[in-house]
Amino acid sequence: MEFLDEVSEQGVTERRFDLQVEGQRVPGIVWTPSGARGPRPLLLQGHGGVQHKRVDNIVALAHRMVRNHGWAVAAIDAPKHGDRVSKEEAARERERVTRAVRNREPINADRRRAMATASKTAVAEWKATLDALQTLEEIGTECKVAYWGVSMGTRYGVPLVASEPRIQCAALGLYGIGPDPDEFSEQASRIKVPLLFLFQQHDELMTPEAGLALFSAFGSEVKTMHMNPGGHVGIPKFERQECEAFFTRHLGAAPDHSSRV
Repeated sequence: MEFLDEVSEQGVTERRFDLQVEGQRVPGIVWTPSGARGPRPLLLQGHGGVQHKRVDNIVALAHRMVRNHGWAVAAIDAPKHGDRVSKEEAARERERVTRAVRNREPINADRRRAMATASKTAVAEWKATLDALQTLEEIGTECKVAYWGVSMGTRYGVPLVASEPRIQCAALGLYGIGPDPDEFSEQASRIKVPLLFLFQQHDELMTPEAGLALFSAFGSEVKTMHMNPGGHVGIPKFERQECEAFFTRHLGAAPDHSSRV
């Protein structure tokens, strides 16, 4: 892990890093309390399609978890996203997604297959990132780990959470499954950790039936689904508070947090 720069503001230190994983450069960011020492819970955040590691909703939740609870938070650019793709390629993909949302085009079989292939790369990169982050003194090998990711962050997050025993709870959403069992639904069934699942009633890319099917497929005994009115990119901002409460309910605050407030 190579740190590229460091900025501290209002008690939050943000460090950009590069990590080499199987010959690929994986750019990321880790947020920690300024001057933090010793272990603390770690939240991994997976961004949505055509987004990147520093999109507004990721930064907003990162700052809440760092400032309010002393957590560490990390995000990386998924394959062919963020700093891993040209501006022209990113613009073409945004146009494709915008058109799909406008025309209410569900994710087709070809797109699902492409995402399944990319998810294998994303999972390997997240595992390598977690390994590297746990070597940092302020995070540590014994840290409790949570995952947040909706839409593409769920498509890549489900196989990650299903295969990574270090992740102890997760907030997912804006994705679904069809009536026929497949590898993705099998991966969902292997998830046993506490879950919060967010969905939009009028999602242009996923039907409520597909979302409910995925929620039902999760093997977790402790799971909650929040469904709000609105489209795919319309999750209400108050759900950030719900995610914050969910994570701290299951993993608590950093051991040194009370002395830092």
